[in-house]
Amino acid sequence: MEREGFNQIITYALIIGLLVLAFLVIRPIIFSIIYGVLLAYIFFPIYSWILKKVKSENFAAFLICMGLLMIVIVLFGVIISSFLKQVIDFSVYLRNINLNNLFNKTLPDFLISSGASEEIIATLKTSFSGMLDGFAKSIGNHLVDAPSILLQLLVVFFVLFFGLRDGKEAFEYMKSIIPFKREIQEKFFKHFKEITQSVLIGYIVAGVLQGLIAGLGYFILGVPNAIFLTILTIIASIIPVVGSWLIWVPVDIYLFATGHVVAGFILLIYGIFLISLVDNFIRLIIVSRKTQINQGIVMIGMIGGIFVFGVIGLIIGPLILAYVLLVIELYRKHTLGESLIFKKCED
Repeated sequence: MEREGFNQIITYALIIGLLVLAFLVIRPIIFSIIYGVLLAYIFFPIYSWILKKVKSENFAAFLICMGLLMIVIVLFGVIISSFLKQVIDFSVYLRNINLNNLFNKTLPDFLISSGASEEIIATLKTSFSGMLDGFAKSIGNHLVDAPSILLQLLVVFFVLFFGLRDGKEAFEYMKSIIPFKREIQEKFFKHFKEITQSVLIGYIVAGVLQGLIAGLGYFILGVPNAIFLTILTIIASIIPVVGSWLIWVPVDIYLFATGHVVAGFILLIYGIFLISLVDNFIRLIIVSRKTQINQGIVMIGMIGGIFVFGVIGLIIGPLILAYVLLVIELYRKHTLGESLIFKKCED
């Protein structure tokens, strides 16, 4: 008996050790894996439609991956090239602009006479100089991290490919190891699917609305190519890592660089207090209504998710809390406890 107990301890220790080692292996790429899984879930209906046409699982998954990769390359190429151009134009504009004349025309007389305008100009020059230096350092850091970013992107598409191709088998395997009765399994995964779809749909709808709100500002302020920029903002708003700021900030820089200072200040305030914040409230309302979860819990999930997981936490945070509430609700109704007992009896 003692030897048998010792063997069990060794077995459990080995299992725990292997699980710890497995976690250490996937820890550096855990967010890439999460992105790949979420993308596979989102694009699975499109994959199923393509599969009916091409009759090949590998080819259908390959088409989805290649199509998405082309979209990412084109989108980031357009955004980055536009962003760099606006930054260069803005830096040239700052060198040529006469801030003294500008502030003498716009500031009240009492500020000019008191010498406050000179302090404001000096502060602005220092701030803009620091901002440009920080941007240059950020570009340098990203260039240094390029190999790591490419590897992370490779993991995303690797998980996406196999998630599309083998998603059903993986889902069935998960169902087989969960200790629920069959009827409880169906109920659990039905709610699981509804919650996941609600959070993802809420995120997409909020991103679209955020892009449209930004587009409205572009039209009002007379920004060139407003329709194209609105589409880019919608796409960027839907992508968690990117966000709408990657479009409206270069647009704001463009306004300053071309001498539209008033419009630049208006878009800056509009972007900070409306474009950047409104999507969180929209997402909060949509997710709470779709999942029938209290708005406070959804907000806590979003904020906590950002602290733990970064930007992707806006999706993962509410999902985790919703799943926890689902398990608690099943337990409250005694279905979870009974299912565990019956499962063991059936085994």
